[in-house]
Amino acid sequence: MLQTLKQTWFFNIRGDLLAGIVVALALIPEAIAFSIIAGVDPKVGLYASFCIAVVIAFVGGRPGMISAATGAMALLMVTLVKNHGLEYLLAATLLCGVLQIGAGYLRLGSLMRFVSRSVVTGFVNALAILIFMAQLPELTGVTWPVYAMTAAGLALIYGLPWLGGKVFPGIGVPFLVLGFALIAGSIEPRVGFMVGGIGMALFVVLARWSRNLVLPSPLICIVLLTGVSMLLGLDIRTVSDMGELPDTLPIFLWPEVPLTFETLAIIFPYAAALAVVGLLESMMTATIVDDLTDTPSDKNRECKGQGVANIASGLMGGMAGCAMIGQSIINVKSGGRGRLSALTAGVLLLLMVVFLSDWVGQIPMAALVAVMIMVSIGTFSWDSLRNLRKYPLSTNIVMLVTVVVVVFTHNLAYGVLAGVLLAALFFANKIGHYLRIDSQLEADGNLRRYQVVGQVFFSSAEKFVGGFDFREGIAQVVIDLSRAHFWDITAVAALDKVVIKLRREGTEVEVLGLNEASATIVDRFGVHDKENATDLLSGH
Repeated sequence: MLQTLKQTWFFNIRGDLLAGIVVALALIPEAIAFSIIAGVDPKVGLYASFCIAVVIAFVGGRPGMISAATGAMALLMVTLVKNHGLEYLLAATLLCGVLQIGAGYLRLGSLMRFVSRSVVTGFVNALAILIFMAQLPELTGVTWPVYAMTAAGLALIYGLPWLGGKVFPGIGVPFLVLGFALIAGSIEPRVGFMVGGIGMALFVVLARWSRNLVLPSPLICIVLLTGVSMLLGLDIRTVSDMGELPDTLPIFLWPEVPLTFETLAIIFPYAAALAVVGLLESMMTATIVDDLTDTPSDKNRECKGQGVANIASGLMGGMAGCAMIGQSIINVKSGGRGRLSALTAGVLLLLMVVFLSDWVGQIPMAALVAVMIMVSIGTFSWDSLRNLRKYPLSTNIVMLVTVVVVVFTHNLAYGVLAGVLLAALFFANKIGHYLRIDSQLEADGNLRRYQVVGQVFFSSAEKFVGGFDFREGIAQVVIDLSRAHFWDITAVAALDKVVIKLRREGTEVEVLGLNEASATIVDRFGVHDKENATDLLSGH
């Protein structure tokens, strides 16, 4: 028991705690923005992010992954909220959770193995583009301090790790101390000097400890730029400008909707869409985090966990959510690996917006924009561009189509669905070409042997039929299927067609070599060896 807790919760305490702080700070403006998109009060998104992050930390199947309110889910709620109000959204959120739990018990998370690598790459690249595009409104029509602060934020995010590697890891500590000193100094100069003095004294005294302390550069960026903004009194957009932060803790709320079939008819289409999109985005994110951390995850448990988290969110006045690839990347890049990081992010988010709203509200959006730009750059698979010349054309097309559909529709589900379907078509077409039919005429001229090699299914069935000569007028034909495999009823129908057409020409036909699996499907669905085969074929 204790060993399990240590392996899942306490093996990376410092990294998880620091990463959780960064994620919590980045979650606040996003949760507010998603609430605005959905047409609900900002506290609905903030409460949802808190509930989902905390619950998923305990019951999720992918440690280190962050789940909260998301833009993809918010877009699906707009019409429901507009036409029926918040209470129906809460009811749809509860039903969404129930459907997701059901999907987990049906083991639908295992279907991720059918998603090709090219689709995952396209999904990642599209999301990176969307994350970057989402920052453009904060950089359009603004004053020069915004651009300067964004540039400074990027310099800190990328410069501190490089500098720390050249000097020592604890190089970020003085910057963090300076940030807190600037924040305190903007409120009361004497307090600022005191904070700075005590902080630097501790840094010098605990030099050995500080050298082993690796602080996430995004955290340093947010704290330092907040201090500079407050000290200089810059007139720039802050978190408080996004919407009013809640001043109370969430409470239990049962949706005030009639428990009737009419209500079910209203909420079910939205709940089903939320469940599908939420699971799809969560499964894709889990796959990406698996690759980043080189650790496995339980996709079916994650489905159930997402469902439980959404039920908790709906009962606490929050909207439906799912895994967030951007925040998950921030978490991983900041050193988060375990369940403690998601728990820390959720708990700190609530504490900050309720009890430290005056301070949190002063965080400049430019600092968070810099963090999200870092996320978009780190998320994008740059290798996919270099591999365009190396990879097959079909692989590149699947990746690019996924990117284009997601970017233009702003719907991750559409892009992934398009990519999966296209990949399946390319695969079927490719496998269908691996079919060869060789024939040999015996010396007496009365017997022809056909050797079928490859896979026979809906894509190759026509080629299979075309490999036989029905007008030869030969006495006997032997069809050797020992090196072939029949996959579906289309393949069985093709075999029936060949055999019956040859027999119509007066040819005796013998089918040999069917493997066990092929023989099973042919015996069950085939008609060529049945009485009245011709009549049966017409209705086959």
